Amino acid sequence: MRSTMQDAPLLIRDIVRHGQWMYADKEIFTATPTGIVSGTFAEVALRAERLAAALTRLGVSRDDRVATLMWNNQTHMEVYLAVPSMGAILHTLNLRLFPDQLVFIINHADDKVIVVDANLVPLLARIKEHIGSVRHIIVNGSMPDAPFEVLDYEELLEAEEPGFDWPDLDEDDAAVMCYTSGTTGEPKGVVYSHRSTWLHSLASTSANSIAFSDRDRCLLVVPMFHVNAWGAAYTAFMAGTELIMPQMFLQGEPLLNMISELRPTLALGVPTIWNDLLRAASEHPHPDLSSLNRILAGGAAVPRFMIEAFRDRHGVDVLQGWGMTETSPLVAVSLPPRGVTGDRETDYRVKAGRVMAGVEIRLTNEEGAVVPRDGAAVGEFELRGPWITGSYYGADAPELFRDGWLRTGDIGTLDPHGFMVITDRSKDMIKSGGEWISSVQLETTVMGHDDVYEAAVIAVADDRWHERPLCVVVRTPGSQVSAEELREYLSTFVAKWWLPEHWSFVETLPKTSVGKFNKRELRRLYAEGELEVSTL
Repeated sequence: MRSTMQDAPLLIRDIVRHGQWMYADKEIFTATPTGIVSGTFAEVALRAERLAAALTRLGVSRDDRVATLMWNNQTHMEVYLAVPSMGAILHTLNLRLFPDQLVFIINHADDKVIVVDANLVPLLARIKEHIGSVRHIIVNGSMPDAPFEVLDYEELLEAEEPGFDWPDLDEDDAAVMCYTSGTTGEPKGVVYSHRSTWLHSLASTSANSIAFSDRDRCLLVVPMFHVNAWGAAYTAFMAGTELIMPQMFLQGEPLLNMISELRPTLALGVPTIWNDLLRAASEHPHPDLSSLNRILAGGAAVPRFMIEAFRDRHGVDVLQGWGMTETSPLVAVSLPPRGVTGDRETDYRVKAGRVMAGVEIRLTNEEGAVVPRDGAAVGEFELRGPWITGSYYGADAPELFRDGWLRTGDIGTLDPHGFMVITDRSKDMIKSGGEWISSVQLETTVMGHDDVYEAAVIAVADDRWHERPLCVVVRTPGSQVSAEELREYLSTFVAKWWLPEHWSFVETLPKTSVGKFNKRELRRLYAEGELEVSTL
């Protein structure tokens, strides 16, 4: 006998209602050039209702795409809540993409409306004539001299009343879409359903995961355009977690000030951000990170030194999370097992993490055969589960799927208890003399040196060994550390044949739109002779 009550659909609408009613007085804080502003969950939900009414009046209907080109702020949160709840599809645009990439994504998604922050309108102006599907552009903030016809966000909301009647939807309806970064080929659209988003949000509240709760205040540094802020927007409304939105103030000093003033307990962002926060804290006479009990770092491997520095200097636990646009993104979190202490605990924290309930995982070799989960066998991670995509929007990519499993392109090991170790992306592995070298392990190890701020490793051609590693280093301010010193430092951690002969010292490393090292750009710079390389 079936229970119709248990057949109720899992909808983002109901996450909104839950946060609006159960956590009405919880707040969302937004950093602005003149200070911090805030709104309660109840106020944000009511404004989302007005926005839904305004979008309906503009002709937005079910399954229409509404895009955002915005920083992390309260208005962006209102769009997050309103658009999927009204049956339309939220499409977050990466504001750091090149103009031609934005044009491709907007046209491919067939966006009907774009909500844009006023200070990002010049970016939109560069592509306005090439995005024919867009009917309305809504500007958040003052824009007296817009270069094209726009609608004012606040004026639209003021013309409506709260109390929008959220429609009944199917839980398998599309709710949100994000595009991959396009580091190989054109960006690909990934669509998340109401059901997948709801289950992903619930998983993020687990104590075996990020453990969002109503006792937390989260500094949301990860961009809201990047895999929906790792799901944090919806999880926060589900769990009653307050949010701190930093907008464009993402450097170490302003983040240090926000932490001191607003006292977050949790923070989410990529390792390059937290590395800069460490730098800012080291230069401050009295840095105060005492409110933070945990940082979730993801998007790139977290160096061991960073985990140890936050723990030893500031008493903050750093967790590593792993996932992809195609996985919503939560797959694994590096929580050490109970009873593990000292260096052994850190050994677990530098792993990609332990796979969450709801995600199935396997390792396959180059022939596609499944290899053992013994912590030693190396293969490509493949995934499936209720929040793992099975295809791309409007694009065929059969090579990225195998027998109903998503091929991640990440290479590593899986132990019997579900802990993942990622040694590299398949395209970034270095094959030297028939043996594999992990660029990630070299990077995270060399960044443990006190005189290294950042480091990235790429493969370069070698007549004898086929490929050898090139290590590109940003020194810490005032340092003159040499390649010989760094090679000697590395020699105590890695095999002799891993040690790079090729070194380059630069002022900054190129990064992708979400803060990862841009190795494709490094390869271009090397190929075109724009890197000054010394060979030992």
